[in-house]
Amino acid sequence: MLGSDTPEIELVRATVRGFVRSRLVPHENSIDKADDIDPKVAFGLRKEAVALGLYGFNIPAEVGGPGLPASMQLAILEELTYTSVPLSEVLGYLPLSLTFCNQEQRTRVVAEILNADKTVTYALTEPGAGSDLGGVRTRAVRVEGGWRLNGSKQFISHAETADYILVLAVTGENSSLKERLTTFIVERTNAGVVGMTRYRKMGWRGYHLNGFTLENCFVPDRDVLGEVGGGFLTMMASINHDRIFSACRSLGLAARGHEMACAYARERRAFGALLREHQAIQMMTADNDVEIEAARALIHRAVALAESNDPSFRIAASRAKLYASEMGCRVSDRVLQIFGGMGYMCELPVERFYRDARGFRIGEGTSEMQRIQIARHALAD
Repeated sequence: MLGSDTPEIELVRATVRGFVRSRLVPHENSIDKADDIDPKVAFGLRKEAVALGLYGFNIPAEVGGPGLPASMQLAILEELTYTSVPLSEVLGYLPLSLTFCNQEQRTRVVAEILNADKTVTYALTEPGAGSDLGGVRTRAVRVEGGWRLNGSKQFISHAETADYILVLAVTGENSSLKERLTTFIVERTNAGVVGMTRYRKMGWRGYHLNGFTLENCFVPDRDVLGEVGGGFLTMMASINHDRIFSACRSLGLAARGHEMACAYARERRAFGALLREHQAIQMMTADNDVEIEAARALIHRAVALAESNDPSFRIAASRAKLYASEMGCRVSDRVLQIFGGMGYMCELPVERFYRDARGFRIGEGTSEMQRIQIARHALAD
């Protein structure tokens, strides 16, 4: 376990907590109703995070980021994920694939991203390939001066607004998985990026998921990210850490709902007694408390392994993501039940918690995929 916060971590935690609750939470309802966030508002909030020295908090110093230890990053995540899904992007939890940028790319691309003047996302999922990278069908063919990309991507976060999209494509048809893929830095304004669509969703309103097509999309050699054939490792640098972010989002949502439900149970009366005096409410509250703490322990364990560069971090991240995402659904359901009819109404964020929780069992690798990875690890010789 990571242990108690140091004074430095507690100071950062308090700064993030104040920023989230005073500057982000007030925007939650309007964003949820509109299913959109004003680009000017998003840009302004990102710039505020830059001024606080928090933007891109997960990026190492050698790439131009703050180079914070994993324990401090976790404290930021725990405070940041108190707010809604789209607003939790404001502090710039950026793809760690950017660590593979060469010096020229760091100067030309990463510097503007870390200053919040440009944004970036990555594109793995396709109509026939989600968590299974072996199913990627987007192809990149060598041409003079660069590559031609053809294929389709779907369910890509913020593709419609990102300035850069890190696209995974097949470059070595007959090679092993670890050598057949390459990552490319594609500008969204590239003429070969066509058919951009926005999906309507059950939850995560204001957090856009897009689909698009690559039609003879030319990418110059200077925009190959990492080595040709090294796309698997390039993308995996982001995926495992993003599972921790997803787990923290589930934890933050559940903990906030649990806090609200406890406060409500201390005030609401039914059948001649406060809700907290009814055994049924006590049982649900106890289950929520234990599950939240169990998820927190798994997340802390995974981050401790990441901080020590332990290779078992990969499976620990899967455990944390699996349990936290499943836990978030159970806890948000109990929270809604404790609130009763008011929980089902849109006047409170409880129904949003319920909607949003469900998506985390799918995004960043489904629960089923996490179970497969964990079982293979447990059953390996």
